[in-house]
Amino acid sequence: MSVEPSWDFYRSFLTVLQQGSLSAAARELGLTQPTIGRHVDALELAIGAELFTRSPNGLLPTDAALALKPYAETLAATAAALLRTASGERERVAGTVRVSASEVIAVEVLPGILGPLQETYPDLQIELSASDIIEDLVNREADIAVRMAEPQQDALLVRRIGDIPLGFHAHRRYLSRYGIPQTLADLANHRLIGFDRQTAYVRMVMKRYAVPGIEFSYRTDSNLAQLSAIRAGVGIGICQTGLARENPDLVHILPDAFKIPLGTWVAMHASLKTSPRCRATFDALVNGLQDYYRYSTSA
Repeated sequence: MSVEPSWDFYRSFLTVLQQGSLSAAARELGLTQPTIGRHVDALELAIGAELFTRSPNGLLPTDAALALKPYAETLAATAAALLRTASGERERVAGTVRVSASEVIAVEVLPGILGPLQETYPDLQIELSASDIIEDLVNREADIAVRMAEPQQDALLVRRIGDIPLGFHAHRRYLSRYGIPQTLADLANHRLIGFDRQTAYVRMVMKRYAVPGIEFSYRTDSNLAQLSAIRAGVGIGICQTGLARENPDLVHILPDAFKIPLGTWVAMHASLKTSPRCRATFDALVNGLQDYYRYSTSA
């Protein structure tokens, strides 16, 4: 009778896959290199296939390793969700809640919401994933997510926040030197901040909301980096009006001619609504983001 491989073997395998070497994986997991090596050897023996080959650049995954990767990642996400669930107590708001949000929202908006929440509930721990990659709530990669695309899964509890407006903004220092554009066509004569890659979403936005053929002279795929460039006076870029409003040196350009509505939702798995820590965090996010939405859309 074959013995089921230990979860530790899969965890070590996945970490080697991510780090590229036994030594790096050992440092990441706080284990010794021989231990990591034994775990990988034991997993190879159990599945009857080699998982890594050596190269001058480190360990390279075989086809068998790449086939196992998504299943090992699912095991890791499930184990993390299990620990987060086990860390909470039903009678009080305590334990860990993992929140997923876009870079800009996570850095610029959520600290002002989650900080006071933890003041109210000192035993509440927050894991904040700041990424524009959508994490899977159904498979519990995160407990709660702030989404800029409407969640479609039936298993989710969803609250719509509203359409947060985005518009062109620039620092007064830039405008004093280059002037204020009076029409969208005038933007062609300005230094524009935008995306490095013309993804389908970027092309759709530019086609629907801006002048065809518009070109960016300062390009980055990070929305957070674009916001920083606007604040630094690099040029004219698109950002949330609520964030620009907090800086008196930022000027809203062509507010009547250009505005992008950024639909915003808060979602979590419906099974978590009975968890005090998840419910408290969910409600705080909804209330805090609704306040931010009202601030962003107020005259």
